[in-house]
Amino acid sequence: MGEIFMNLNDIEVLAPAGDYERLCAALDYGADAVYLGGKSFGMRAGPENFTYDSLKSAVELAHSKGVKVYLTCNTLPRNNEIPYFEEFMKEAVDCKVDAAIVADLGLLSLVKRFAPDMEIHMSTQTGIVNYVTANELYNMGVNRVVVARELSLEEIAEIRAKTPADLDIEAFVHGAMCVSFSGRCLLSQYLVSRDANRGECAQPCRWGYHLMEEKRTDEFYPIFEDEKGTYILNAKDLCMIDHLDKVVKAGVTSLKIEGRAKSSYYVSIVTNAYRMAVDILKKDPNNYKPPEWIREEVFKVSHRKYCTGFFFGHPKDCQYYENSGYIREYDIVAVVDECKDGMLYGTQRNKFSAGDEVEIISPKEMYDTCKAEKLYREDGEQIESANHAMMKFSMPCEKKYPKNSIIRIKK
Repeated sequence: MGEIFMNLNDIEVLAPAGDYERLCAALDYGADAVYLGGKSFGMRAGPENFTYDSLKSAVELAHSKGVKVYLTCNTLPRNNEIPYFEEFMKEAVDCKVDAAIVADLGLLSLVKRFAPDMEIHMSTQTGIVNYVTANELYNMGVNRVVVARELSLEEIAEIRAKTPADLDIEAFVHGAMCVSFSGRCLLSQYLVSRDANRGECAQPCRWGYHLMEEKRTDEFYPIFEDEKGTYILNAKDLCMIDHLDKVVKAGVTSLKIEGRAKSSYYVSIVTNAYRMAVDILKKDPNNYKPPEWIREEVFKVSHRKYCTGFFFGHPKDCQYYENSGYIREYDIVAVVDECKDGMLYGTQRNKFSAGDEVEIISPKEMYDTCKAEKLYREDGEQIESANHAMMKFSMPCEKKYPKNSIIRIKK
């Protein structure tokens, strides 16, 4: 794995976009490509996703910034859904989407029929774990494989070495992990009739469980001596920001960030961290070491405890049994609208007060720490705190920050 399989300029930071706001966050903070879903055929039913009109606007905006757009068609559709797929793909073509992400071989054939010029990316839900499968998919017209999350770097390197050079390899490098194989899970369907393979997962792997004796249904026994139960299925989050050089040397072209259901703050911060890390990697791939402040950024979003998944072999420390909650040490409190004449004008997201110490984050830059000495309402009246949702405010600030810079505060 010492050899780098690709031109470093081809490395792609691929960010999630659950709606238009999160799309803009990914674009502002350095994504090379985004993946998003329409109102059907996508694996995330929870986010707002995109209508035809909003998808068309999203692609136009992304393309104006040189960013590609990949459309998720990665559910496992039933018979009654197939007749609607032709129109879905015709709209995708009309919107000039760059690629379709599919998991089902039937949909693969339909994408080739209805959108013959569109790239096809085979989803991680396909369960691609060897070079034979990757080669067969390539022969069927697939341009990219999103390898299963259960693969080690050595296994990915072998797939890269034994597949055509123009077959891209994509892998998740950050975000939530699924306890099932490549996201194919029936637990949610069994327990609450929400099909994980149709974008409706209720995440029962995050729930606490107890043992119950068959004839004593009112008595519950924790598997460990813990009144909260035991989170036996709860996986840690994936974080590979320290190991991007190894991922790239294994032959991964596209570095994928999970999180279409996450906040725009999450998309901004994590995309920014990986953007800066990849830029450092490109400058000196043989001596990659991201600065500590870039590493710290991925800890300043809501996250579970981190691990490195299966990349280094069997994940001995990737389950977390104490609880399924998130670690939240920072809150976004505002977004910058503009800076002029020594003042920062912004829109509030969470309450903060005059005198609070805040951090201001701009794309591709180390955050600044400063004190919000004074706060003013939109009409110019001085206030003690910005305490109304989405209220406009201003505060003294000599430095000019670009629009959509983020202001956050440590809890």
